[in-house]
Amino acid sequence: MNPDNPLLNTDSYKLSHHLQYPPDTVALSAYVEARGQSLWPDVVFFGLQMFLKDMMQRPVTRRDVTEAEEMATLHGLPFNREGWLRIVSRYGGFLPVRIEALPEGSLVHRGVPLVQVTSTDPETPWIATWLDTALLRAVWYPSSVASNARKIRDRLLPLYEKTTDPDQVEIGTRLHDFGARAATSREQSALGGVAHLLFFDRTDTLSALAAARNFYGALMAGHSLPASEHSTMTAWGQSGETEAYRMMIERFARHGAVSIVSDSYDLSHAVTEIWGKSLKEAVMQAGATVIIRPDSGDPVDTPVQVVQQLAYAFGTRLNSRGYKVIEHGVRVMQGDGVSPADMEKILGRMEAMGFSADNIYFGIGSNLIQKVNRDSYEFTMKANARQTAAGQWIDMSRRPAHMRDRAPKAGRLAVVEDFGVLSACRLEEVGRRQNHLVPVYEDGNLLVDQSFDEIRQRARQIIR
Repeated sequence: MNPDNPLLNTDSYKLSHHLQYPPDTVALSAYVEARGQSLWPDVVFFGLQMFLKDMMQRPVTRRDVTEAEEMATLHGLPFNREGWLRIVSRYGGFLPVRIEALPEGSLVHRGVPLVQVTSTDPETPWIATWLDTALLRAVWYPSSVASNARKIRDRLLPLYEKTTDPDQVEIGTRLHDFGARAATSREQSALGGVAHLLFFDRTDTLSALAAARNFYGALMAGHSLPASEHSTMTAWGQSGETEAYRMMIERFARHGAVSIVSDSYDLSHAVTEIWGKSLKEAVMQAGATVIIRPDSGDPVDTPVQVVQQLAYAFGTRLNSRGYKVIEHGVRVMQGDGVSPADMEKILGRMEAMGFSADNIYFGIGSNLIQKVNRDSYEFTMKANARQTAAGQWIDMSRRPAHMRDRAPKAGRLAVVEDFGVLSACRLEEVGRRQNHLVPVYEDGNLLVDQSFDEIRQRARQIIR
């Protein structure tokens, strides 16, 4: 059986829904949003184009239909063989739907529709809500990671601006994605990793770079630097620790920067005796940024202590803000177990001690791409209207069980700008205003192809 059979990319309860809508239904409309209310825009819309170029460009085949029918029958559910064969014969296997969406990289309040799907074939109206599972999953995860990455950047930026020379802030380089091994799959590492790259430029997640290239045309969306791991350092043995570090400088200084894990045995000894004395001259002559990584210990105390030790060993200068910067391009990176709250604590302590944030970089993994779920921003997809054979659109919505619950939106929707922010309205109420939900896909055709640079620029415009 084809493991990527597109007919099975849904929940099994969807298989009987073609028999459940009123018989005069010729079209259905549904929308995706992050539910709830927010005082400030906090949801970054991202990821739909990856889904459109992947699943929505895979035509359904007769073999897919036969396999899915067998699976449904054994599973104990009815199967719409006639409907799927119509899609194969009439549309070449591409799904007969129109998908409208906001521009990716848009920042919106919760409750603003991000995507709206409408069926286009009167014989297959059920296809709009059949997409629910796959489409919602394709949107909620990268949008949630992008939204969190934006918040991290927004929290770190003023701390770097306060203590760093204006031309040295480079906030995009300050958070490095090491999340590939924290992901549940290569697909998740790609989706989460490329969302991180909307707001930061450093990554070791190659699957994210491939996704940015394949789906958004980015020749190279992120950069990295030569770095050691414990295996390449401990292979030299404790007696060869100094030579291991020396090798890293000699072989990789030409790249402009090199990152060296230094806690294989005794971090304090490595920093004060090896880096601060034995290799001090080599570091000074390297002409490169030498980044010392304390990959163990308390995630807040340890990097601050290492900054102090390196400052003592290599000396410091005062920048234009009056804060100390370690000389000779020596820097620190904390990438093990550090949370966004920890990053703020580290920068706060460094500021109190007179050190510039320029002295430190951060790495992140599971804290960015794993500690998120669909309820983080309350993503949902809901049907909002159906069209009858007479051409009339009829609102669809449930009534909330409690007064405090917000009712799902009824009727076909649009997104307009009111007082400088995007908000939802009914389609028939748009008037002369611009509808920011624009068609991006119809019946197998991609109508809009956004570049990663375009999306990244739009997303970064929302930073102060």
